Amino acid sequence: MSRAELLALPAAIDLDTANRAIGLGRSKGYELARRDAYPCRVLRLGKKYRVITADLLRLLGIGVAPDGAAA
Repeated sequence: MSRAELLALPAAIDLDTANRAIGLGRSKGYELARRDAYPCRVLRLGKKYRVITADLLRLLGIGVAPDGAAA
């Protein structure tokens, strides 16, 4: 994913999108999420996983200023 695509993501994203951003395969990403070993915060909402975008951006070294601009 490009930097612009990452910065355009909503506040929380599905696990498949986060996996793509990090470069993880689907199976490995879900395995890590199930074991609470995913490299950033994952919320379990019913049967779905959601990743907090701010945590993902921090993991990738992309800072976001309080006004929403890329830092």
